[in-house]
Amino acid sequence: MPSKGKGEPAARSPRHAWPLGVVRRTVRAVTAFALIRSRFGPTRLVRSPALSRELGVDAYLKLECELPTGSFKVRGAYYALSKAGERAPVTEVVAASTGNHGAAVAWAARELGVTARVFVPVGANRTKTARIQSLGATLSEVGVDIEGSRRAAESYAAERGALLLDDATSEDVPAGAGTLGTEVLDQLPDCALVVVPVGDSALIRGVAAAMKAARPNLRVVGVQASGAPAYFNSWRSGRVETTATANTIADGLATTTPTPSNVAAIRELVDDMVLVSEAEMLDAMRWLRENDAVVAEPAGAAPVAALRRRDRSHAGPVVAIITGGNVAPELAR
Repeated sequence: MPSKGKGEPAARSPRHAWPLGVVRRTVRAVTAFALIRSRFGPTRLVRSPALSRELGVDAYLKLECELPTGSFKVRGAYYALSKAGERAPVTEVVAASTGNHGAAVAWAARELGVTARVFVPVGANRTKTARIQSLGATLSEVGVDIEGSRRAAESYAAERGALLLDDATSEDVPAGAGTLGTEVLDQLPDCALVVVPVGDSALIRGVAAAMKAARPNLRVVGVQASGAPAYFNSWRSGRVETTATANTIADGLATTTPTPSNVAAIRELVDDMVLVSEAEMLDAMRWLRENDAVVAEPAGAAPVAALRRRDRSHAGPVVAIITGGNVAPELAR
């Protein structure tokens, strides 16, 4: 991996000297793993012969697309809603989403007997919005992007006294999502590198906290779309850098406004960040389908796109997190 260059984070402290916030995230991850393991079996980790040949190291795919809503998001939503219900009664949960988080909240709400309402941007992925509605949630299309939907969700939750389950700011969502990292270490103890898509950053924060607690020297690399580089830019500079738009087919990566605490966390935990183009993600989607019979949406294919870039070399074994398989109809065609 190339060096981080200007704005490179300081060398990470030894594990026993990590900040208290990191220790708390680690403890939360252990609790989350126990709950998620009681609800889901581990998703499959499969070796990709074609990717292994291309990279020259053993390469594996973590198939989160096999979870109930076709995405890793059910881990965080189920854990967060469960914990919220332990703290106080919850009758209605509200979320803003480009699709996968909304479906996960709808699924968790159905499982836990809670009413759900999900706000999505106008024109959101129809595969994902159909899934949200099929799970019994009320769907509201508001705003041109996720920030507009989030503002509408915040307003609605405040007016109704409902629980707002925001995956960008919840402390519990990353812990639930990060349970997949613990699964990877159980399945592949000598994993050297894990590559994770970055949207709101909940997944990479959870995965990095869980995996580095056990293996501090394991490398965690985040991937963003070149048309939506807000967290990539913020990670490099060490300050929040917003973008006016998120021009990408990967709705799961379409963030524009990083949260300051999330930027601080990924600076602490993430070893490198990579940008991939729209063409690289589309090529990775085709490549996964043809070589591994895996259907991945653009965000889910982004780690493979990053690994296949010719300007990079990798020590193995490597793991690409295939975060979801909910492909929009126009992309499927």
